[in-house]
Amino acid sequence: MSSVFFLPDRLEKTPDIIPPIMQPISSPDKPFDKVLQQKSYFGGLSSFFFVILYRNPLTILFMIHKLVELTEKAQHKPRRKIAVAAAEDEPVLKSLKAAMQNGIASPVLVGDKNEIKKVADLIDFDLSNIEIIHNDKGANESAKIAVSVVKNGEADILMKGFVSTGGLLKAVLDKENGLRKAEILSHVAFFESPYYHKLLCLTDAAMNIAPDFDTKVHILNNAVEACHKIGITLPKVAVVAALETVNPKMEATVHAALLKEMNVNNQLQGCIVDGPFAIDIAVNKEAAAHKGIVSEVAGDCDIILVPDIEAGNMLYKALNFLGGAVCAAVIMGASVPIVLTSRSDTETSKVRSIALAAAMD
Repeated sequence: MSSVFFLPDRLEKTPDIIPPIMQPISSPDKPFDKVLQQKSYFGGLSSFFFVILYRNPLTILFMIHKLVELTEKAQHKPRRKIAVAAAEDEPVLKSLKAAMQNGIASPVLVGDKNEIKKVADLIDFDLSNIEIIHNDKGANESAKIAVSVVKNGEADILMKGFVSTGGLLKAVLDKENGLRKAEILSHVAFFESPYYHKLLCLTDAAMNIAPDFDTKVHILNNAVEACHKIGITLPKVAVVAALETVNPKMEATVHAALLKEMNVNNQLQGCIVDGPFAIDIAVNKEAAAHKGIVSEVAGDCDIILVPDIEAGNMLYKALNFLGGAVCAAVIMGASVPIVLTSRSDTETSKVRSIALAAAMD
């Protein structure tokens, strides 16, 4: 039998009388891993409660630990269509071939049909059952067409091919024909590290150069949404800086404290936010204990929110090249996930990113 427990969210004001908060309710007809919000009233004051449904006490401990679990999740969903802008690119076609073979996604290729077929022949990629939309007017035009394919509901994911990032994003952000949903687009990367006990989300390492406070709020919300879409229902967010105390001369620490306060006041929901934390505190419980920091986020975070693109990019590459980590990444903030890999990314990394996008609910 499934059980439901009302878990108290943070209150705007503590009521004089607090009713029982752990009330099990049978709900066998509700799907696992679904999060609802219920409003209750205490003498005119409202508070929010997360209603978490789970089949037995052990399933609440479930957490995605490996990127391969995202591939498995994608394989058990209806196969997603992925529109590829300027698909006449060998590394991209190799990753799409692998994604098809693994039952993750099926492509809609946009670009010069003859060039696409030439590249496909080089890698023995059979295109006989794959839709190709011919365009010989340049990569930027291919980006516009690929975006329109997604906008018309003919594809569920957008992927960058042999087109500049600027060219693709210009099409995505077009006010009339684009895919923009949130206030900003941001880069969200999920890392699997041999030194961490679960997947770790890093944001933003590639899109927003020096985000102000408002932009950080949107970056955080995009990352939380990405976590929700792969089944991490209440992600713990560590807002990192160089130290754990607020220093007015260090903007990152001030922003971290404000984000934490917004979370306490229910202005940031669906997550638990804490900080400022140095990176060791964010990912290591022993380091937190050594410094006397008591936090449910410290040493167990799901999301690391970095202060700027420089910190994010360095951490991203350090994890990849020095830390033995592997990752998958997407752009969030559009109406669909965007796979925007770099030229230096391996085929395997591209396939992981496609799997991440395809696994999202």
